[in-house]
Order: sequence, then structure tokens, then C-alpha cells
Amino acid sequence: MLDANLKTQLQGYLQRLMHTVEIIASVDDADSSREMLELLGEVASTSDKLKLVVQRDDAERRPSFALRAPGTDARVRFAGLPVGHEFTSLILALLQVGGHPPKADTALLDQIRALEGDCLFETYISLSCQICPDVVQALNVMAALNPKVRHTMIDGSLFQAEIEQRQIMAVPTVFLNGKPFGQGRMELAEIVSKLDVGVAQRESQSMSAKQPFDMLVIGGGPAGAAAAIYAARKGIRTGIAAERFGGQLLDTMGVENFITVKETEGPRLAQGLEQHVKSYDVDIMNLQRAESLIPGDLIELRFTGGASLKAKSVVIATGARWREINVPGEREYRNRGVAYCPHCDGPLFKGKRVAVIGGGNSGVEAAIDLAGIVAHVTLIEYDAQLRADAVLVRKLNSLPNVSIITSAQTTQVSGDGQRVTSLHYKDRQGGESRNLELAGVFVQIGLVPNTDWLKGTVKLSSRGEIEVDARGQTSVPGVFAAGDCTVVPYKQIVIAVGEGAKASLSAFDHLIRSPLSVAA
Repeated sequence: MLDANLKTQLQGYLQRLMHTVEIIASVDDADSSREMLELLGEVASTSDKLKLVVQRDDAERRPSFALRAPGTDARVRFAGLPVGHEFTSLILALLQVGGHPPKADTALLDQIRALEGDCLFETYISLSCQICPDVVQALNVMAALNPKVRHTMIDGSLFQAEIEQRQIMAVPTVFLNGKPFGQGRMELAEIVSKLDVGVAQRESQSMSAKQPFDMLVIGGGPAGAAAAIYAARKGIRTGIAAERFGGQLLDTMGVENFITVKETEGPRLAQGLEQHVKSYDVDIMNLQRAESLIPGDLIELRFTGGASLKAKSVVIATGARWREINVPGEREYRNRGVAYCPHCDGPLFKGKRVAVIGGGNSGVEAAIDLAGIVAHVTLIEYDAQLRADAVLVRKLNSLPNVSIITSAQTTQVSGDGQRVTSLHYKDRQGGESRNLELAGVFVQIGLVPNTDWLKGTVKLSSRGEIEVDARGQTSVPGVFAAGDCTVVPYKQIVIAVGEGAKASLSAFDHLIRSPLSVAA
């Protein structure tokens, strides 16, 4: 399974093990168990501090394996083969159980060690999901640090009965002590704050006590990261508050048009942006959602957790989110058949019938990807023809299990109260209403800017985008904007980076030209 080059790399990484780690494998005679043992055997061969133990008579899921230090309970378990995106989760778990300290804020690690109460986390994932490893790795860190925390990663494709029983329609899905805990991306700090209710309050008090910033960036995507870097390089007091650092990059599978980087993945590029920002003196405040902006000589930003910050200049770079179709049933069945990420949730619909809403590049690419997993894909497009690139349309037309319906207006998503069962649409040419029986609906109709919190304060376009001039200046003095939340066309990473840099330079120019009472 592992080539020679990868084994050599593993040998280097695993030299950081501080003590022996036992790998306790629970197996049966199935092919999946044999594959897991093969993988574990090759991993164990790369370090004399790894000991593989095979069990066939325990009550654990099969195939699965647990990691433990000798003389301790096993608190980290993988049910399935942690390959693909999850292979990194395995290596990090080995290091952490083996005594190598995790990379996280010291105060956050202390909070994890101090958590009380027994916590059994179960995370259902798909190996094609690029979001899932973040959640798995965060919970593994908690289990490695706190003896009262246990965590099991479960590959939904291998444990379909559990997926059906627990009615899981999206990944990652996390259960705590048998009850739903959360879905989708969750960072370590976010998980801890849900367990320790005092964390959010302490964080809000700490933020509100901060001195005013010279420049405060709202948003941690490519535009926000570039703005923060350019501001910090000017030597001014710079802060960045983001709901999640990385923005849409964290949900982007492949990036092949970021100049000088031939090919990468969104989360990897986001990590590089964060590391670049951290190399400067920037106050990073993550997991913060802005809820209002109050203009003035000192601009005030208020956040949903109760915190407030003040700054002499502001760069807004809050990006955009998936656009909804806004029909009955969409929100009711979100994560219960209505999905927005085919890479993440597609494997949960293996052998079933699904629909993709949207005939642009995103929709056609989603249909092509899903066609290799599901029984049948129906692509529904509002216009009379698909809007995707010709090469993608040709590929789509070549697939035998894909149907294309154009001039179709989606009118409703229906279900049985638990999950999606059908999709309703109207033929825009003939006017007839029609129905498709299916198990999943993937919405791929573009983006909507994250600017609702600015209505009535900053001038917005009819599409909700922030209106800016050539320098990134908004209608409010001292407030600039960049990236996908603005009217600047062509929502691309490279454009967002450039616009973020430009807005930051413009904000700095505003500072040095402002009255002394503000700029001092």
C-alpha cells in the first residue's frame, strides 16, 4: 500500500515518538479487515516504537483499530481504513498518542486537559471529504490529552447500517455520548467552546478589552489574509477577526489556477495563508462572526458572541457562501438529503438517485463526480441550455447514468419527515409540473455575499455586494472592502488576494492622510 518514498517519510516523522504506541486491531475475515491489517503492518514497520496487536474476539467494530500508550486505555480509534485525506489523521494520532505535543495554543490545550465529564465522540466521515480530517484531528487531540475523552472515526461507506440507523445524510457528523453533537466543519477551539460554556464569555471579554487597532480586517479568506499581511508590513497595529480562517478555500477541492502554484488543494492553500499571516505581528481572532458596524472616528465592530472591537480603519473581506434555491423543503431537509458539497457528501448516496441543481461549471462538475458514485444523476438547469464549459458538457453527455433537464424551475423539495424523497420542478416551456423520486439534491447555483450584517450601514448593490471604488473604498469613510463580498467581477482566489492587498494599501493611505486625532 505504501510506496518506498512514503515509508521513508514516515520513518522521519515517527522518530518524534517519545514512547511506544500499541495499535490494537479488531478484525474479521472480510477483505476490508485484510486491507486494514496490510496498511497497519506497513505503518508499524517504519518504527520500532509501534507494536501491532490483532484481536478477533472483542466487541469493537470490524474493521477498526485503536491506539494506546502501554498501561493506558485506548482513547483514539479508527473504524475503517484511514487513507486518502484521513491518512494524515492517522499519522498525527500516532504522534500525539506517542507523546509528541500537538500544535495548538497553550491556553486551549490547558482547557482541554481541564474538561470534566466522560465524553465519547463518534465522527462519521467519507474518505473523499476534505473537511472531515479537521474534525477528526481535533477530536483525536482532545482524546490524546484528556483521559475522559474518547473518539472514534467511522468510515460511513464501510458501516452503512449505522448510517441508515442514525439517518446520516452529511459528513462529518459527530455524536457525543450517543446524541447528535454537530455537523460540518468544526475547529478545535469551537468544539471546546461547546463543551466549556465559559470559554465564549471569557473570549468576548478579552476581545472587548483590546486597544483600538490601526487596521482591523474582517474575514480570513485570501482577501483578508492579504490585507492583514500588507497592513502588518507597514508596522501598524493590525488585527484580523474571522468566522473561520481560510474561508471558501476550506471547501475547495482543487486549485489549479493560483499563479506560481500549479496544483494544490484549498485547505493546504488556506494553511499556507494562515502561516504567512502568523509570521507577522497580527492579532488573529478566529471563530468570530461580525454582526454590525458602527461608523465614527473610531469604527466599532460588534460580534455575535458579544465582543466588540474598535479600529481607525477597517477592511471587510467576509467572502460569500453557497446560494440557496429558496424553495419549500430546502432548509427543512438540509443535511438530510439536501447538500452543497458533492465531494463531501456524495459517498453517502452510493447506489441511489440524486439531482444536481445548476448547469454552470460547478453543477456540471458535481454531476460528473457523482455519476461515478450514485446510481443515477439528473442535472436540472433553469436556462434553456447548460452554461458550463464545452469540454465539461461533452464529458457529461458521455456518461450513461446522467439525465439533463433544461428550462426547469425547481419548486419544492419533499421528504418523509426524516429525509428527502423527491424533487418537484416546473417545465418553463410547457408549464407542466413534474416530480422526480430521489434521495439527494445537490445545490450548485453559485454564491451569495456575506453582507447581510452591513445592510443600512454600507452601500450594497442589488445583489447584496459591497459597492467599492477603484481603491476599494466603501461608502463609509475609513471602511474598505475586498474579495467575493464586493462588486468586483470574477470571483477568483488570485483576484481576491490582489483586491485584499489593494484595499489594505488604500486603508493605510487613508490613515496617514487622516486628521491627527484619528491617525495618531
